[in-house]
Amino acid sequence: MPSLRDFRDRIKSVKSTKKITAAMKMVAASKLRRAQEQAQAARPYAQSMMSVLKRVAANMDGQGNSKLMTGTGSDQRHLLVVVTADRGLCGGFNANLIKEARRTAYGLRKDGKTVSIVCVGRKGYDAFQSDLKTLIEKSFKEITSKKRIEYVDAQDIRDYIVSQFEAGTFDVCSLIYNGFQSVMVQTPTVQQLIPFDLESVLGDASVDGGADAVKDGALVSPYIFEPSEEQILEALLPRNIGVQIYSALLDSAAGEQAARMTAMDNATRNAGDMINDLSLQYNRARQAYITKELIEIISGAEAV
Repeated sequence: MPSLRDFRDRIKSVKSTKKITAAMKMVAASKLRRAQEQAQAARPYAQSMMSVLKRVAANMDGQGNSKLMTGTGSDQRHLLVVVTADRGLCGGFNANLIKEARRTAYGLRKDGKTVSIVCVGRKGYDAFQSDLKTLIEKSFKEITSKKRIEYVDAQDIRDYIVSQFEAGTFDVCSLIYNGFQSVMVQTPTVQQLIPFDLESVLGDASVDGGADAVKDGALVSPYIFEPSEEQILEALLPRNIGVQIYSALLDSAAGEQAARMTAMDNATRNAGDMINDLSLQYNRARQAYITKELIEIISGAEAV
């Protein structure tokens, strides 16, 4: 049985851990508010861009000369851009996303596809070292851990992806990230970036204008574009990739802080429960020691 000193030392240790987890919870809650506001502020721009792309593409009847829209004509080589956190202590936030990325990668390889991976975040890069190390082409670190994520961070990732696509190293690019739904829910999401998924955009009623804005391949209220639709698409499609990556980074940052806040709250509660249990055990052990000493004293007195 542990001594009274062992119980006191352990109670002191758990109390120190409780203070740390409580402080981390407060810090995560503060960062969550800023990250959530930044993510919400960026969504109108992304939605407006998708609305413009929708109308331009509909005016062209879904046709375009840009390879970012038409693709290479093959889907044999896939590039997966996996967005994780740079730090841990956020529950299953990273583990769930890495599991989804592995499921996607192994599924594509099972179908005979060639897979390569770009890691955004240290946790994904470290996790893939055990089984998918040879598939990693590039790693971007210390982005999601920044106090404020800027669009230039997404531009660096976009420039690398576009340059690799133009060099012909892959046919399809998909973005895998944790979509921020609420403080309690972060959903692993797989989004195709290249080629531009026109069918899903035309059928997405959440995009400004609604699904009814397109009828028989033409807009109900058509716009006249200057310059031509082809030139607009050529300029907007690369920018749209950057916007979608930026939105994913913001969602991931907000989801990470939400998951960390929840995890630290649970850890603080568990520490409190453990302190109560250890205090009860300490009191019982102390009472047993006192009773034993009293018995020894009484036995000695009677012997005299």
